[in-house]
Amino acid sequence: MRVRTSEVPVDLFIKNGLVVTMDDRLNIYHPGALAIGGDSIIGVGAEEDLAPLGLKAKEVLDAGGGAVLPGLINTHTHAAMTLLRGLADDLPLMDWLENHIFPAERRMTSEWVYWGTLLACAEMILSGTTTFCDMYLFEAEVARAAREAGLRALVGEVLYDFPSPNYGPIEKGFAYTRDLIRQYRNDPLISVAVEPHTPFTCAPALLLRAKGLSAETGVPLIIHLAETRTEADQILKRYGVSPTQHLARLGLLDENLIAVHCVVLSEADQKTLAAAGVKVAHCPESNMKLASGVAPVVELLRRGVSVGLGTDGCASNNNLDLFQEMDSAAKVHKVHLLDPTVMDARTVFRMATRGGARVLGLESRVGSLEAGKKADIILLDLDQPHLTPLYNIYSHLVYAARGADVTRVIINGRTVMKNRALLTLDLKEILSRANRFAETLRLARLN
Repeated sequence: MRVRTSEVPVDLFIKNGLVVTMDDRLNIYHPGALAIGGDSIIGVGAEEDLAPLGLKAKEVLDAGGGAVLPGLINTHTHAAMTLLRGLADDLPLMDWLENHIFPAERRMTSEWVYWGTLLACAEMILSGTTTFCDMYLFEAEVARAAREAGLRALVGEVLYDFPSPNYGPIEKGFAYTRDLIRQYRNDPLISVAVEPHTPFTCAPALLLRAKGLSAETGVPLIIHLAETRTEADQILKRYGVSPTQHLARLGLLDENLIAVHCVVLSEADQKTLAAAGVKVAHCPESNMKLASGVAPVVELLRRGVSVGLGTDGCASNNNLDLFQEMDSAAKVHKVHLLDPTVMDARTVFRMATRGGARVLGLESRVGSLEAGKKADIILLDLDQPHLTPLYNIYSHLVYAARGADVTRVIINGRTVMKNRALLTLDLKEILSRANRFAETLRLARLN
């Protein structure tokens, strides 16, 4: 049992749960309990040990034997791309990106990014995600939407050599990013990163400037890296080295960098990333759907690289359900390596929780259920046919559970979903706005 202090008022006491902590010892309590005071966890442990906290709680919630879990952490999204879900499927990456996605994004406005992000927030909350990391356009609107939804988010405006539909020339892109960093410096839910797009859409001068802004302001640097063989070939032709070695030459590789995808990595590249302490966001479903390949995550983990799970955007996935992503992550590596023992369920669940928090630099605040950490918690209904019987909770969470099994979501101590009902968002209005955008885009593509 861990209790922060008995003097802190208990706002919510959760009892009769199967509490999966993901703490250093991977403690599981059944029946377990958890106490929340304000925005933080003040006690977690066996129910009988925490009973005194329950007696003085303002609200007591009986979990009914369900799972009490750390909120899931999505380490890479393009949230507003919910509006492009199913727009251009079953195409090669560069065709998909250059002939369909980029033209559609040129029609994006701040208003549409706001509503598309609200749609993503609704989907993520309903499937148990409490933190996401975003790279897209009009990120001020992403931050606004996430904050209104009550989601924790790390956001950053995408930077690239060509003019942006948001800020125009790159000079204004850096000013926009700097303003975001200043605005959300001490926000309880929203953090900001510097986010150049890829090595093949960003010249070395842009990458070096992005690195400089990241170092100056103390925020993460995030970039898509080595996603496809085409990218690797382009960088080799331009600079004579792999994308990873290109960034290494520029001095971008360090513990502050979050590299997304990392599919095309040689053994030397893997060693370079591990030695530099680079964090990796792994997006298996997007990589499969776009036929980009299978990232060597098993090898990266073996080398000590911190890896989290991401869904990528809905235009290349096509959902934001991290339960489904966990299932895919576990299985794709087994079949790829022809070894059923790799990527075991506990390892994958860690990637979606504590591992993801570490990747985003949030491990001191979220990712596990421990006294003193922020109260980002989800409850899962285990009393269902597809979750019965229960022998191993990690196995169920990765191979059998679905986002729709989540019954309650608490973020920063605030309940944002209860009994499958969203408490912070008007879902009917969000769906209406999303359909309105789709009709506008459909007409534009016909003309």
